[in-house]
Amino acid sequence: MGGPYPVRPHSVMNLEQLLDTVPNFAKDLKLNLGNLLQQPELTKQQTWGTALTSAITARNPVLLKAIEEKALEHLKPEAAEAARSAAAIMGMNNVYYRFLHLTKNEKYATIPARLRMNAIRSHGIEALDFELFCIAASAINGCGACVDSHEKVVREKGADESIVLACVRIASVVQALATVLPAA
Repeated sequence: MGGPYPVRPHSVMNLEQLLDTVPNFAKDLKLNLGNLLQQPELTKQQTWGTALTSAITARNPVLLKAIEEKALEHLKPEAAEAARSAAAIMGMNNVYYRFLHLTKNEKYATIPARLRMNAIRSHGIEALDFELFCIAASAINGCGACVDSHEKVVREKGADESIVLACVRIASVVQALATVLPAA
């Protein structure tokens, strides 16, 4: 996995144990995650796929291991693989499309991306769920172009803003936990 934080030998623990290590200054994150993993707007697949995608994207190996272990209790193998695919493809696309958005040189947008993105079409789960996973990763990675693009597809597939925000809430808390857990 390798990320910015070393994995300490004592840090291999389940999600509940890991959340017990959250510093007092971040107690709201612990409480929020517990509530957000039970939002009525989302199916179990949407909830845990978003959590897994977010944990991969947040790049904290200890948090990822704990969330992945719990997510695999709720996800079919193809949904877990789709969550991983969403994190991977958005890791690439978010950099590329954020660059296009940030540069003032409009010529770049006229040049083909030439990036393979088959995972967007061949993920093996409901398209709506995969798009929600992509929104979560894109929100963490700060790519407005990808957030806009995937949010539009989600709404075209019949989901409303409450479903999108439910996923973004999970992404925001997972990212915040990834940030503060090394201070624990």
